[in-house]
Amino acid sequence: MNITKEITLGEVVKNNFKTAEIFETYGLDYCCNGKRSISLACEEKNINTDELIEKLSAANINKNGNGNFDKLELDELIDYIVSTHHSYVAKMLPIVNTHAGKVFNAHGKNHPELIEVTEIWRAISAELANHMMKEERMLFPYIKSLVNAKRNSAGYQFAPFGTVENPISMMEKEHANAGDAFFRIKELTENYSIPDDACATLTVFYKELNEFENDLHLHIHLENNILHPKAILLEKEICK
Repeated sequence: MNITKEITLGEVVKNNFKTAEIFETYGLDYCCNGKRSISLACEEKNINTDELIEKLSAANINKNGNGNFDKLELDELIDYIVSTHHSYVAKMLPIVNTHAGKVFNAHGKNHPELIEVTEIWRAISAELANHMMKEERMLFPYIKSLVNAKRNSAGYQFAPFGTVENPISMMEKEHANAGDAFFRIKELTENYSIPDDACATLTVFYKELNEFENDLHLHIHLENNILHPKAILLEKEICK
């Protein structure tokens, strides 16, 4: 891929998963806002566009071919999302919830920012649990039925929600909510900076939040920029 100023962030990461790390370094949102061009994203953040493109191009030269999720069949991509990202979220939610409660009780008086941080975390953790359930019970099975219909020239049952674009629109709004929530958490914690008086639990809590956000970015990218657009096209192909 020839990386230019006009190409979108999502397209770059779709072509080479390793470029996600570069965007993370620059604080550029390639998942929820992955449809923006490199030029526009750099202008908004006052980033040197040529410098960024140089680093992205170098990553493409050194590309090892791993993580090219754009080549997966949609049912395979769904299985990967569930087994890797959904399982990670399901595992981490109760762990981070426990740590959130402990640090709030121990440090809430000295660090009032933790009041809002824990409130945001509790809200988004509940929303994510519900979000994944809707995907696994409704959206993902329907997309798999589309894949099966095309692969085996089989019929499929029309979904009660109408076109697949309806649940996808809902899912992407919830993705945006999660992205906004973590943006606010990063502001409150000054990019997860560990306070000087932090106990071990607070240190772990901030590191968990940071790791969780990074995983969420990759998770949302796979859905917003690869799975969803292809599912919409597949449905239109079958229903034409």
